[in-house]
Amino acid sequence: MKRVGGLWPRIVSFDNLLLAFRKARRGKRDRMEVARFELDLEPHLLRLQEELAGGHYRPGSYRLFDLYDRKPRRIAAAPFRDRVVHHALMNLVEPALDRTFIDDSYACRAGKGVHAAVACYQGWAQRHAYALKLDVRRYFPSIDHAILKAKLRRRLKEPDVLRLFDRIIDGAPPSDDPPRAFPGDDLVDLMERRRGLPIGNLTSQFLANLYLDDLDHFLKETCRVQAYLRYVDDLMVLGDDKAALWALRARIDDFLARERLVLHPHKAHIHRTADGVEWLGYRVFPHHRRVRRDNGYRFRRRLRAQAVDYALGKLELAEVRASVQAWIGHVRHADSEGLRKAVLGSVCFTRAADRALRPARGPGRRLEQQTGERPVGQPQQEHPR
Repeated sequence: MKRVGGLWPRIVSFDNLLLAFRKARRGKRDRMEVARFELDLEPHLLRLQEELAGGHYRPGSYRLFDLYDRKPRRIAAAPFRDRVVHHALMNLVEPALDRTFIDDSYACRAGKGVHAAVACYQGWAQRHAYALKLDVRRYFPSIDHAILKAKLRRRLKEPDVLRLFDRIIDGAPPSDDPPRAFPGDDLVDLMERRRGLPIGNLTSQFLANLYLDDLDHFLKETCRVQAYLRYVDDLMVLGDDKAALWALRARIDDFLARERLVLHPHKAHIHRTADGVEWLGYRVFPHHRRVRRDNGYRFRRRLRAQAVDYALGKLELAEVRASVQAWIGHVRHADSEGLRKAVLGSVCFTRAADRALRPARGPGRRLEQQTGERPVGQPQQEHPR
């Protein structure tokens, strides 16, 4: 593999840092730390440029908080100036290395994403009888720093770029996952090995793709698997022979052990594609898709909570619309017309707290009126305001 070079002068250029600031600022203009950075933008960027070029840059401390979206996740938010550095680094490194990834790795890549991954799986489901679905157990907390740095050194050759990656990786909060022993480990080695990348970093998304890139090439080039795709740590292999798929699962187990990773023991299953397979938020059949059963329930609960906040004056309709449009953007990629009608027509928004949850036919503002949601293929109608 030819290593990439010539990136560092462009990474630390003022123009690249300014572009990185603009990317890091998107959707966060109302935050205090962003406003403070922008208030003295040029001095802040020049100081960052000087620290990076001189090798003096050190990442700041993360802010940790928990989110629950079907399962609890620990999120680590880097200071804003560090997020500017992450964008500056990714502006040059990601395009250079992305072209070495397989086409069927879909997470956090330009022109890819969830819906492209679902469409790819559905196309293969029309040609294959079985799907082997796998999930790496506790992926982000388990990524081994020494192995990750070695992978970077096989792909990048500039010491300054590698040193910056090292400092970002070393600055990650300690993993809360108990250490796991692999063949050949001794107790000292096991306790000293550093693991884990913070969920939420732009660099973490890229490095997570990079870490499993060797597995992708192993399956595509050594095992000659055609119908294989990956979304972060969710793996899908399709075929017509169940025994061959189970044998391939054993080879994946062995490969991941060398990467100090293990498959989730309760999430390795072979499904009949004709029965529908849950994949990235959808239940996908060869010729149609449905939204996961719990998706509508969860979003309706969120809407009802937003209706209460709106009634109390804690929330504006613009914020509700943004949430609804994001949900519609996800569910309309499936056969969900009935679900959209049921969810959006069930909650009514009014400033009177005691009427916040009236049925949609009563007075107040219906979500379908506010979002313009309508059955696919039918013209939009005017609603009274």
